[in-house]
Amino acid sequence: MPEICPRCAHDTIDLLFASPVAEVWEVVRCARCQYCWRTSEPARRTERDAYPESFRMTAEAIANAPEVPSIPPSRVTP
Repeated sequence: MPEICPRCAHDTIDLLFASPVAEVWEVVRCARCQYCWRTSEPARRTERDAYPESFRMTAEAIANAPEVPSIPPSRVTP
């Protein structure tokens, strides 16, 4: 399992899913920024040094991020 998040460099990574075939891939999530990735993806998605700088985040940027709006109620009655 990865040691740090490629996006924010946080060191708490949670395992969400594992491949049904042992050790082929895992889906993991950063506990701080919630970035999720599959370990079999290319380095630009899975490794901090290769992750695009323009998409990297800091703890301060995460703390000051605007709130994500809630999903409005459905206009269709079930």
